[in-house]
Amino acid sequence: MNYQFQFDAVFAAWPLLLKGTWITIQLSLTATLLGLLVAVLCAWGKTSGPAVLRFVINAYIELIRNTPFLVQLFFFFFALPAVGLRWSPYTAALVAMVVNLGAYATEIIRAGIESIPKGQIEAGRALNLKGWEIFRFIIIKPALKAIYPALTSQFILLMLSSAVVSVISADDLTSVAANLQSQTFRSFEIYIVVTAIYLALALAFSALFKLMYRQFLHYPDKR
Repeated sequence: MNYQFQFDAVFAAWPLLLKGTWITIQLSLTATLLGLLVAVLCAWGKTSGPAVLRFVINAYIELIRNTPFLVQLFFFFFALPAVGLRWSPYTAALVAMVVNLGAYATEIIRAGIESIPKGQIEAGRALNLKGWEIFRFIIIKPALKAIYPALTSQFILLMLSSAVVSVISADDLTSVAANLQSQTFRSFEIYIVVTAIYLALALAFSALFKLMYRQFLHYPDKR
């Protein structure tokens, strides 16, 4: 094998790679926060809402979980303009990621909610707490603690899946890498660096989620 590694062109483009990395981080964090909000609301509606609302939420979950993310992305970017709704690549990518995460995270949070002992909920009712107060103070925090590992794994998977948004010309890390490859033809070097960046992002997100767990969900052992 006589291949000569040449990373000079890749490192010379570090401002572009840094910009693409930052856009990937922005997309991932924003989609995580908004997707979690969607999931919490849908989980509440699915466990406590009226029959019509439960039907709508179930239909949304089944639709998203049984169609490819790429098709969902194309729908928001290419199909919606046909009815007059045009979004930038960034906005379309963000909406698609939020909708996708919301569906998957809803089922995870629902499982956490249903793991809460009924006695705790009855105790809240006995204290004359309202439904939203029971959900906020008794249900959601223990539920999030129970399903936190599965939920954070879904968040990291979302960040890695964000590479797909490059197909609609969103200026994420993968899109920058593709442009650099077409200019320099150093595919091997470029994607080694990009793989390392995605690995670093995944590890950083994992560390961030562990820190958040210790700050907000960890109960000290009182003895």
